[in-house]
Amino acid sequence: MRTNPNGMFDESRPRFRTVPPTPEVPLHPEIRSMLDAEVPGPPFEALPVPELRSLREAMMLRRPKRNEAVGPVEKRTLAGPAGEIPVRIYHPSGGIGPHPIVAYFHGGGWVLGTLDTHDDVCRTLANRSGALVVSVGYRRAPEHRFPAPLEDCAAGVRWCALRGAEIGGDGTRVAVAGDSAGGNLAAAVALRFRDEGGPALALQVLIYPVTNFGFDTASYHVYASGFGLTRDMMRYFWTSYLPRPGDGGQAYASPLQAADLSGLPPSLILTAQYDVLRDEGEAYAARLAQAGVPACCTRYLDMNHGFVQLAALCEPALQGLEEAADALRTALAR
Repeated sequence: MRTNPNGMFDESRPRFRTVPPTPEVPLHPEIRSMLDAEVPGPPFEALPVPELRSLREAMMLRRPKRNEAVGPVEKRTLAGPAGEIPVRIYHPSGGIGPHPIVAYFHGGGWVLGTLDTHDDVCRTLANRSGALVVSVGYRRAPEHRFPAPLEDCAAGVRWCALRGAEIGGDGTRVAVAGDSAGGNLAAAVALRFRDEGGPALALQVLIYPVTNFGFDTASYHVYASGFGLTRDMMRYFWTSYLPRPGDGGQAYASPLQAADLSGLPPSLILTAQYDVLRDEGEAYAARLAQAGVPACCTRYLDMNHGFVQLAALCEPALQGLEEAADALRTALAR
């Protein structure tokens, strides 16, 4: 992503674009075949949480991986608000530090997902962006409801900014990124840091993010089932995450409901055509731009929710992951 001398997105880049730049196209055949081959399990609410995690995370780990070679990968823990937070640190292959830092938050509806399920994504991001990627293993719902996961993510980013030199990083060049529920957490961290006066963030990359507690957009109706993430799954995730339904109106839970989005870092939002979350992600991008935040949004037309984890399966998925990494590289350059 090009920037102008003031660090803003180049005005020649459209604020919204589609990949490919054509009318709507069918779901990518490789993804359609994968979805059709995966045996659907029982409704999420019918399973105990440990069993649900075991089944769904095993499914994620069975999918093709790029297994990109990177520099050293460190496992450590950071002090968090309620105990130790596990993190995995990916050093880019080659290059001389100190490297900028990307704090990454995995998706999974605040309930599912681990450092392992998003290992492949973090490897590609590290190499392509030239940054240290710190994947944060935040506490998960329903055992730890809002705002506990957000508190862990904020603590992880603060550690990167204040003590990044301990891992060969540059704490003055920090960005946040995340997918799905992790995109929600990245957006909430950016809002919180703006409200609290820092640390400053160079960029937020929100990949098909959850931005609103609500289920009535057009994409929620058109793609309610049959494309991976369903409307019923999102209802389950929100019920698991929020202590009370009324908490869904808080800006740190639903960034789209924030009264003011000005003063946030430059933002890249990626969405997928075949995703219940498409419309709320694009609405958030539009509101950021209206608030004067340099914001760009790309909709991947033949992709579904979760597509960046399928970069080994099809080229458009890799293209999306590379777009995110390239934006990070540009924003974090000196």
